Amino acid sequence: MALVVHILACLLGTGSWVAINGMWVELPLLVPQVPEGWYLPSYLTVLIQFANVGPLFVTLMHHLQPGQLSEAGILYTIISLGALACVLLAFFWQETSVVGGAAHSTALLILLFFLSLVDCTSSVTFLPFMLRFRARYLTTYFVGEGLSGLVPGLVALAQGVGVARCVNGSLAGNASGTGLRTEYQPARFSIRFFFLFLGGMMGLCLAAFVLLNHLPAARQERAKERFRAQARVEAGSGLQAVVEEQPTVSPSESCWLNSYFGTGRYSWPQVAYIFLVLAWVNALTNAVLPAVQSYSCLPYGNSAYHLSATLAAMANPLACFIGMFLPNRCLLTLGLLSAAGSGFGCYLMAMAVLSPCPPLLHSHAGVVLVVLCWVLFVGSLSYVKLMIGVILRDEGHSALVWCGAVVQLGSMLGALTMFPLVSVYSLFHSGDPCNTRCPS
Repeated sequence: MALVVHILACLLGTGSWVAINGMWVELPLLVPQVPEGWYLPSYLTVLIQFANVGPLFVTLMHHLQPGQLSEAGILYTIISLGALACVLLAFFWQETSVVGGAAHSTALLILLFFLSLVDCTSSVTFLPFMLRFRARYLTTYFVGEGLSGLVPGLVALAQGVGVARCVNGSLAGNASGTGLRTEYQPARFSIRFFFLFLGGMMGLCLAAFVLLNHLPAARQERAKERFRAQARVEAGSGLQAVVEEQPTVSPSESCWLNSYFGTGRYSWPQVAYIFLVLAWVNALTNAVLPAVQSYSCLPYGNSAYHLSATLAAMANPLACFIGMFLPNRCLLTLGLLSAAGSGFGCYLMAMAVLSPCPPLLHSHAGVVLVVLCWVLFVGSLSYVKLMIGVILRDEGHSALVWCGAVVQLGSMLGALTMFPLVSVYSLFHSGDPCNTRCPS
């Protein structure tokens, strides 16, 4: 029955960010049909930052009024709200009204704010809830969190989002010229169906949460309850349970940076280091590099862009899966991995800055290199995030609440840094895949 709990934990993780991730991959179809046009991504970025009021409220309540906030009640509320918002989007996303003398997609923007509120608040509620279960289920939760980006991305690929071809201008109805023109293919199924699919994913997340709360098999896998049951069976099993729930670091996992703190493991400088690394990797993976992914990939063609987006999304759950069998809590190793991932990110940022004429533009080596860097960037930093989550899980409920808060803080700082660079000052330039001419 442990397999059932693993599946439920994975489904819960999948619902954490599936709605907003789904919105990002659906933007190429939404943008041509809303008054905001290509300003819609900027609106979405701002709404996500406003939605950080949710995790801020939860974090302050845990700090100022510990034990007064019903964790289960918040989870039921935000998951139900997310499912309802997705269903309402399916039917009302095209509704507009005049605000400030201009037409705006008011229903779409309002519902996007509620989806952002749901997903941002999940960072400080889902992780502490998983503390109720044995440590191995936290890794499964992170696998599901990785799937929250992969699953909508695969559905969008099946839908045909952003698939383009180069056609002769005269054949495309361009009477003014005969040059090549980019023509996007129609979607295989509607935006409404996609939003209903997202609502279904949130419904599965809600069902998983209900079962994790009430299913007898899930209750048997709860950490503290399992410890108490074993302690009643035999005196010796109590020590075994303590070791299982608060595992000591094996010689293969230890290094010179490990010491003792609070509940028994890390010093305050090391805790500060852990949180700084966590904020840094989340700023890169959730805000900084996603803001320039199209600039780094599209010069090499649409196929490079779609391969990068899809394979990078697959790298996240794959890294978490590897973490199940090859865990490493050494802070030095995690620091080196975060540095390596940052190096791959620097290469991708350089390609975005040099867009639309990056190096190796017309060679297969350029395509392979940019795709490989995206996969290694996401994979290495996803492993770091998983291991930090496992470390903080052993430090208790409060540590996981602060873990979620730091994740949101890092993401917010990254987004606020990139928003003016991309949307206000237009420092990045994308080329037309059919007409860009670069010096040889």
